[in-house]
Amino acid sequence: MNKSQSNVLADFVQPIGVLTAICLVMTLLLAFTNSVTAPIIEETQRKTAEAARLEVLPAADSFEKLDVTLPDGSSVTEVYKAANGSGYVFMIVAEGYGGKGTLNMSCGIDQDGKIVETKVISHEETPGMGSKVTGDDFKGQFPGKTSADIAGGAIDTISGATRSSNFYIKAIQDAFAAYDLVKEG
Repeated sequence: MNKSQSNVLADFVQPIGVLTAICLVMTLLLAFTNSVTAPIIEETQRKTAEAARLEVLPAADSFEKLDVTLPDGSSVTEVYKAANGSGYVFMIVAEGYGGKGTLNMSCGIDQDGKIVETKVISHEETPGMGSKVTGDDFKGQFPGKTSADIAGGAIDTISGATRSSNFYIKAIQDAFAAYDLVKEG
């Protein structure tokens, strides 16, 4: 072997082989880590979601996910029925001031058609303005209200955050539309 062939092997082939080996080992380690942590993460997410549902419908003992065909344009993504018949929980991903999918929330409605509680799980509203929809002053207006109350203007919007308030109210109206579907069915 001459000197130029030796340099090619040392300068190019060996580093590529070493980097390939490192990448393969790291890939195997990441795959192993994922296989160990994925079930733990999934269980944690399930428990967190269950706790969020219980927060908006505390009278429930457990929940059953319903298979509901919702109308196009509905912000309701999932519907859960309380096993003890105390009501329903609606998971909502709504449009906010920041655009589609910027308001992630849940709403509990009891068997009599009254809101038990609403909760913003996450949002991308403007800090200090639109984010006021997450405060108790605003969301505290909803418990005990019916679909007719919401449609009749019983909720005061937040000055300076009217659009965010209206998006929130629209999401609750979508929850009531879904409630009407599951209550009848």
